[in-house]
Parts: sequence; C-alpha cells; structure tokens
Amino acid sequence: MSRATRRLVWVLMSVASLSLQGCLQNNIPYPRIQPDFLTMEADGLVKPAEIDAANRMVTLTFGEEVNIKAAQITSYTITEGASFTSGNLSAPIDLSEYYICTLSLYQNYDWVIKGVQTIERYFTVENQVGATIIDVGGRRVKVNVSSNGGGLKNVKVLTMKLGPVNSIVTPALEGETIDLTRPVDVTVRAYGEECVWTIIGEEVTSNVQTVRADAWTNVAWVYGAGLDGVDNGVEYRQYGSQEWIKAPSAWVTNTGSTFYARLVSLNPETEYEARTYGGDEYGDVVRFTTGSIVQVPNSSLSDWSKNGAVWQPWGEGQTPYWDTGNKGAATLGQSNVVPTSDTSSGTGQAAMLQTKFVGVGIIGKIAAGSVFIGSYLRTDGTNGVLQFGREFTERPTKLRGYFNYKTAPINKASAEYQHLMGQPDTCVVWCALIDSPEPFECRTNPKDQNLFDPSASYVVAYGRMQCGQDVPQYIPFEVELQYTATNRRPTYLVVVASSSKYGDYFTGGDGAVMCVDDLELLYDY
Repeated sequence: MSRATRRLVWVLMSVASLSLQGCLQNNIPYPRIQPDFLTMEADGLVKPAEIDAANRMVTLTFGEEVNIKAAQITSYTITEGASFTSGNLSAPIDLSEYYICTLSLYQNYDWVIKGVQTIERYFTVENQVGATIIDVGGRRVKVNVSSNGGGLKNVKVLTMKLGPVNSIVTPALEGETIDLTRPVDVTVRAYGEECVWTIIGEEVTSNVQTVRADAWTNVAWVYGAGLDGVDNGVEYRQYGSQEWIKAPSAWVTNTGSTFYARLVSLNPETEYEARTYGGDEYGDVVRFTTGSIVQVPNSSLSDWSKNGAVWQPWGEGQTPYWDTGNKGAATLGQSNVVPTSDTSSGTGQAAMLQTKFVGVGIIGKIAAGSVFIGSYLRTDGTNGVLQFGREFTERPTKLRGYFNYKTAPINKASAEYQHLMGQPDTCVVWCALIDSPEPFECRTNPKDQNLFDPSASYVVAYGRMQCGQDVPQYIPFEVELQYTATNRRPTYLVVVASSSKYGDYFTGGDGAVMCVDDLELLYDY
C-alpha cells in the first residue's frame, strides 16, 4: 500500500470515527457526592463550629467582643476533591445574616454559614417585680415595677447593659432616677454604628407572679417572679386536695427577682396545682399533669438473633429497637458485639462489646464494639453510617445500668489521637435526648464525617459515664442527664455504649472488652 493510499485510509477511518462519536451520547451519570465542610475556625469563637451536613449549615458562635459583620474565618477543611464555585472565606464576611457559599464535587451544593452571638444584656431597677423582658429584635426593654414602692414616677436604675462589651450608651442611666410613666429612649453605639432602644415600665399591684410550670414525670419545675430580698417560694398539691405543701428551701433557687422550685417525688400521670408566694402574697394557681414512666424495649439486652455471621440485639420476629456496628465489622471479620451469659443478675443475657482489629494482615481498621438505640443504615467502604435515636417524648432524669470492663493499651489511633498510643483504653456509655425533626445520622468516614456533638443546638439533654480501668465484676452506674431547658420536649432518645471511647475515630486498644446489662431510665432525682 502506497503512502498516499495509507493516508487516505487513515482520513476515512478518522471521519468514520468522528461520525460515530457524533451519534453516541454519554449517558453515564456523574456520581452524586455531597461536598462538606469538615472543620472551620474563626477569630473569637467561644465553642467549636457546629457542622450540620444534613442541612448543609455551619454555625459559628462568637464572643460579644467580635464584630460579626466583619467575621474572619481563619481556617477550614472541605471534602477531598471539592472546590468553591462561589463564596470567599479569605476576606472578612458579614455573619449578621446568612452567608451562602457553594461547594462543588461533580454537582454544586449551597452551604449556609450562620453567625450566632450571645451578648449579655440586662436592665434592673429598684422595686422591680420579676425578670426584665429584653426584646433584641424590637430593641425594647420592659420592666414591672411594684406600685407599693412608689410606682413609675421616680424609678432608680440599678444596672444597665444593652450592647456588646465597650459599647457606649447615651444617656448613661445606671445609678440615675428616671420617669417611666412614659417610654425612655437611649442610644447604643458599637463598631461605628448606633441604634435606639426604648425602655418601658409597667406598674403592677401584686409583688409575686406564677410564671409557668414545666411538668416531667416524677418532677416538675415551677417558675415565679417577685421582689428581690423577699422570702419567695412555691407551694403545691395534688389536684382535689385541700392542703398546700410548701416546697423545702433546698428545692428553691432564687436569681434576684426571679426564682424557681424543682418539685420531686411526684406521682406519674397525675394532676397537680402549684402557686408561688412572696412574703405574705400569693401568685396565681397553675395546673399541670405529670408524664409517664416509659422504658425502652429490650433494655435488659437479653434478646438476640443471628443473620448469617451478624448478631442482632433483638429476638426472632421482634421489631428492632437497638442495633450494633456488627454489619460493618463483619465485612472484614466477625461480629464484635455478641450476647453473653455473663450477666449482672446471673440470668438472661447481656451485651459483650469488643474492640478488635478487623481485616487481613495489615489491611483493616480498629473497630470498637458498640450497641446503640437506632439502626445501622449502610457501610461506606470500611466506614459505618448509623442512625441514632428512636421516637421518645418523655423526660427522664438518669440512665442506670450495670457494666464490667477489661481495658487494653491503645495500639491503633487516628492522626489527632496519636498522643493516646499506649494509654489504657476507655469505655463509655452516653445518653442524649434531641428535638431534631429526624434521628441523628452518624457518619465515620473522614471524608464525610458527621459525629454527634453534645453541645449542638438540637440537644435537649446529655450525660455520660466513662471508665479507663479494669472492672472485673459488674458494678452499677448512673448517667445523670443535664438539660438545656426544662420546657423543651424531646423527639428522640439516643443511648450508645462502646468498648472504646474514641472508636468513631478508629482509635482503641485491640482486646478491650465491655459488658453492659440491665439498662433502666429513671425519672426522679
């Protein structure tokens, strides 16, 4: 074949190839991988950044000395391979409103960065009844003043702070006597800007008020308002009874002109009445009904079944309530959470949680044994995606149970926990109540990590027990739940037990073993 002929054949083949390519369509979809912020730091943060991957939101909480209209992000990390298509975090940004930026990894995903700033504000006067109402959005201050103390004409201002640290208020009213028969305006200057606040006074004839009652199960919280320095307290009785019971002083907490009582040892599902008192005066009577005592299914961890090599913490035919990380561990080895006849009572079964290196040769990971309320959703490579929580609306005070533990030296650790190598491993049991609309999705893959944060805004209550030493025989433990507010009602209950505290970070001691048995929710103090 001559050179000219060979060239003609090559040209014809090229044309045919181009024609064929023009007829083909690329129908292979790009993978859908959400790019996430993994970490974020900024000047003046008072707590770690809260990263909500499910809603693609980063919440930054600043101290009041920071001008959040010019917030400075100092560092951040994002999913490997992701990039910015909009947003500039190297320059100061205005976080007094939502800041939206876009991350891209095959597709674009908008993220919201939200600034939160708690500025301590207060305004108090002589003869004040109850707490001051400070409306930040409306820039209004309202105080109730006793008519028995001279009314609104001559009101002495005791304390006043309406802006951030080092803000300037004009006129400066602290220590002055003002006329609150009509609204008083003041100007607050900070960061080169100024705004006007309005102070309003209202005269009240009663020196004590019953604000509200928050009823739990064996506990109720009754809130009142009165005069500072007066004997303020709470009385209560079962509805229909004629005799009032005075709450002991140890149950009452006074915070100036406001106070509350924690009533304990109440009967569940029972109607009560409560009222506040201040000196010889009484506030209005409020009525409330206590909640129910609810225990979770299989709280003794006695019911088990097996699906192939995977042990499951529920019996044959039962509806799952608890789950384990066994589905993930079994991909590289065997279940590391199994039933055991070594129990606290000598009957039934308990859960044995084992920290093991799972894999072949040096290929694998350290896997902590864990049992939790919720479900194992899927395995992401060698990482687990878990759903923490089952529906729950009561408000227990404690989680009680029994455990034993055999620790082991930490011999596998992620980069951030290398300093723990060689130290005794630590087991943990933690309990949380959350009020999010969905259960919490826990993801351990560092590229898409989403771990539970006890200080997150969705947490209603949290408590934990941990132990880093050998406990050969079963001993009891109690986890007291610390609530963020007494009037928040949870939507989900989460309980997690793990043989290695930092198992989510693939850090632990091969051979650490924890047994957990006979869990119970308590509802009293």
